[in-house]
Amino acid sequence: MTRRSRWMLGLVAFGLMALVGTSSVHAQVTVEAPTVEAPMGESPVILTSCGQSPGPAFVKLFLTKLGLDYELLEQATAQDLIDAKAAGKPFKSIVVVTGASLKGMGAAGVSMREELIRTEALLAEAKSQGLTIVGAHVEGMDRRAQGASAGDNSDEQSIDAVMPNSDVIVVRADGNEDRRFTILSEANGIPLILFEKNMEMGDAFAKVLKK
Repeated sequence: MTRRSRWMLGLVAFGLMALVGTSSVHAQVTVEAPTVEAPMGESPVILTSCGQSPGPAFVKLFLTKLGLDYELLEQATAQDLIDAKAAGKPFKSIVVVTGASLKGMGAAGVSMREELIRTEALLAEAKSQGLTIVGAHVEGMDRRAQGASAGDNSDEQSIDAVMPNSDVIVVRADGNEDRRFTILSEANGIPLILFEKNMEMGDAFAKVLKK
C-alpha cells in the first residue's frame, strides 16, 4: 500500500467517525441564485480534486450512499475523459473538490501549479464533452484559512480555477462566511447549493446528481 493510500484511508476513517457523530433532524440545504435552475447531472460521475485536500474522500462517502455510479481519481486528467469516451463508457458528470493540502500534494508528488494546469485541461475537456461540472468545497473556512501551508493562498487558487467554470457549486455553509462563493455564483450566474452540516452533504449532492 502506498503512502498516499495509507493517508487517504486514515482520512476516510476519521471522516466516518466525524460523520457518525454529527446528526440533524431536518436537513438544512439552501439553493441560492434561485432564478437559475440547478442542473441535474447524471451518472457515471468522475470525482477528483484540485489541490489534493481530503475533501474527495468525504464526498465519496455520500456518493456511495446515494448509490451513484462514480470513479474517484484524485489526479484525473483530460486523457481519462477521452479514454472513457473512446471505450464507449463516457462520464456524464464531474465533481471537482477544491481545497489545497501541502501534505496531500506532497504525497501525490505534485505542486499547486501542476494542479492548476491539470485542472484547466480537465475542465476544458469536460466542457467539450458536455459533462455537468460540479464545483465543490466541503471542508469549511478552516481549509480556506489554512491553505496548503500557513500564509499561502493555494486554496483560493483552487477555488478560482474551478468555481467560475462549473455548472453548479456545492459548498459547506461555514466556508462561505465571507460570501466568497455567493459572489462567484452571482457574478457568473451559477447556482449555489449550501449545506450546514457534514451529514447534509448527501442531500446537497442529491439536488445536482442522479443515477
